[in-house]
Amino acid sequence: MPAGGRPTVRSRRLGAALRRYREAAKLDQQHAADHIVGSKAKISRIEAGQVSAKPGDVRLLLELYGVEDRAAYQQLEQLARDSNKRGWWLNFDWITKETGFTDFITLETDATYIRTWQPLFIPGLLQTDDYLRTLLSSGLTVHSPESVEEVLAVRRVRRGFIEEDGARFATIIWEPALTAPMPSAKVHREQLLHILHVAQRQNVQVQVLPMSEWRAAHLSSHFVMLSFGPEPAPEAVAYDTTTSTVLVEDLEEMAAHARIFEALSAAALTPDQSLSFIREVLASIPESEKEAE
Repeated sequence: MPAGGRPTVRSRRLGAALRRYREAAKLDQQHAADHIVGSKAKISRIEAGQVSAKPGDVRLLLELYGVEDRAAYQQLEQLARDSNKRGWWLNFDWITKETGFTDFITLETDATYIRTWQPLFIPGLLQTDDYLRTLLSSGLTVHSPESVEEVLAVRRVRRGFIEEDGARFATIIWEPALTAPMPSAKVHREQLLHILHVAQRQNVQVQVLPMSEWRAAHLSSHFVMLSFGPEPAPEAVAYDTTTSTVLVEDLEEMAAHARIFEALSAAALTPDQSLSFIREVLASIPESEKEAE
């Protein structure tokens, strides 16, 4: 049984992938069970994510299904090894209380490609500590100093996912999120400088959607697309509501979001033009502007 006595997002991903390969091979669950000397019920529970498959069983099943892609073997065997692994985020109680956020953090941790569209805010993985503090202080919820520090600690770990050689990260940001005055000019300047710094990494791409591209900006509200293999085909989409994080794994929904991201990218400035634009915005923030208390 996966950790916690219920399916984990990793065990569900593994089970769903094994089911797709079995169905593509036109084999039933009994064939799979016989091959690993198990029961049909075991295969059913594995495919439902209710139990964790052993890496050896994963290898045998992929061989039975005629899978030749060695990257698929590596990815799914690693997923089997990690299914019961305690996540770093479980050290922070507030994460487990946020509906859907635990599953999102698990997916983000495992992702090889992260693509996000943000019309209102700086993308989370690019936010500085002071920018995030400003957001937290501007909301209706009152946060204790301790809870703010926990949120910041989690965000610092998450920012590490796109350090050099980490996940490939592409973001499209609508112009107002970058240009609208912030309560503190200092926070504003430091945030833009941080984006310019991170954008120098080989695995990071930042694009700005100009204000004039109103139609493109309204194709969708914010979202994050996540992929887990060597190719960027989306395998999960996430977005936040006021009180929770929603995960979408429907194939048609993911394909629609991929098309929207492509349209946004085509309408946006190129990465080089985007960085030049951010530098111009940075230069326009007066050093003498009065800082907010």
